[in-house]
Amino acid sequence: MKIVVLGGGESGVGAALLAKAKGFEVFLSDKGKLQESYRQTLRDNDIPFEEETHTEDLILDATEVIKSPGIPDKVDIIKKLKALSIPVISEIEFASRYTKAKLVAITGSNGKTTTTLLTYHLFKEAGLNVGLAGNVGHSFAELVIEDKFDWYVLEMSSFQLDNSYTFRPYISILTNITPDHLDRYDYKFENYIDSKFRVIQSQTPEDYFIYYRDSPPIKEKLETIELKPLALPITTSPEGAELGNTNLSYVTDSLLRTSYRTSEIQIAIKDLPLKGVHNALNISCALLACQIAGINDTAILAGLQTFRNAPHRLEKVGEINGVTFINDSKATNVDSVFYALGSFDQEPLIWIAGGVDKGNDYTQIEELVKQKVKALICLGKDNSKLQAFFKGKIPAIYESQSIEDVITLGTEIGRPGDVVLLSPACASFDLFRNYEDRGDQFRKAVVSRE
Repeated sequence: MKIVVLGGGESGVGAALLAKAKGFEVFLSDKGKLQESYRQTLRDNDIPFEEETHTEDLILDATEVIKSPGIPDKVDIIKKLKALSIPVISEIEFASRYTKAKLVAITGSNGKTTTTLLTYHLFKEAGLNVGLAGNVGHSFAELVIEDKFDWYVLEMSSFQLDNSYTFRPYISILTNITPDHLDRYDYKFENYIDSKFRVIQSQTPEDYFIYYRDSPPIKEKLETIELKPLALPITTSPEGAELGNTNLSYVTDSLLRTSYRTSEIQIAIKDLPLKGVHNALNISCALLACQIAGINDTAILAGLQTFRNAPHRLEKVGEINGVTFINDSKATNVDSVFYALGSFDQEPLIWIAGGVDKGNDYTQIEELVKQKVKALICLGKDNSKLQAFFKGKIPAIYESQSIEDVITLGTEIGRPGDVVLLSPACASFDLFRNYEDRGDQFRKAVVSRE
């Protein structure tokens, strides 16, 4: 059996290592250039590879192909493989064949990284033997070579789910679905929804499905399918009769409650380690996963208090003259900004937005911006769309193409108690390498002036 791996990043190299460890003939091909560390790993393990090209004769000779999630199905080499009926699968699908561990698979348009990191943290702090992999952390396939964990917590993008077929998580979590990556789905939202729902396709009645009930796409999809795993919905709008339902978890303005069998956890919203309704929902998902896994309530609550979220997600980076600076650079779409703005109640906001617009519709956040934002600082090469939409709706609008200028403006406009919020709603590639670079520069500039 000959395994060909397409793509030589973390996912692809991990898949190649696992295939080699299982005794397969392996060849890795990357149309781009490999990182030196990955190149050396392949050499050290005697795995033949090529870069900056795809040699079709070698690839089309495969028994099975493991495809990087970054490669669309529309590229010629994938079309040719499918025409020859050569199976094309994901690294996640391949790795899941070789583990006996229980899997927690977390997906969604927003919130999946926070939910994944929190679930992993709570499992680990409670003493479970757990690994972290998927779209965050290590390659799942590489971890499965030794397969020393009893649990794996996996963040899964729609791209990873697209080429998964028999992958079966014990616990699946779907945080929400909003339009994203539609260029990969023929610009059809229903195709993207179908991709997200692949997380439950192989689950059985012995498995669990945690989801946000109020998401319209999730609600509508569930009306059309037969759900096999045990459903554990979460809502922000519980009806009176539902407040005692032991299979319903909810978030209100003041309280978070998760409930599973005899385990019930209640936490005041003000006591949560992360701000915002969206994060309360993420926390609910993680707590439910812990309850299913049998972690006692005391251990769950203790672990929650020591959690620190990943950078660039409503991250407080400093304070200058009583003005707080928040780095939410990961907010690259309007939906994420909606949740960010909703995370602040009384604090006047100075909002930094802009970058590469992805066809944004700002009407979703128009009312929140009117209520909460005292000034908008546009950070990007072309800020015309932002300025045109919010002109006359915000007391002051400024323009900048420099992080240093943004911090200066924030300190000049801001008064003690104000919040300067970097939550761009746009991609970063006009002025920065990526959203991490944008957030890192923002943090560094604030810290240097404290």
